[in-house]
Amino acid sequence: MESNVRSLLKAISYRVFGSATTAVVVYLLNGNLSVALGAGVLDAFAKMGLYFLHERLWNHISLGRPKPPEYEI
Repeated sequence: MESNVRSLLKAISYRVFGSATTAVVVYLLNGNLSVALGAGVLDAFAKMGLYFLHERLWNHISLGRPKPPEYEI
């Protein structure tokens, strides 16, 4: 099992690579470095927020979640 710190670092590095890719694509499309960097930063925050919202919504969906054991009183 991985530590929480390792999982956090992996999540951050994944987001950095993803947002850098967005910035490169935007730069290749329009040639404006400041627009490309802005798009990369906006991409990072937007996707972190959307992921958080996605996780919170899935907390209300029981599909695939094991049922808790039933206790007899």
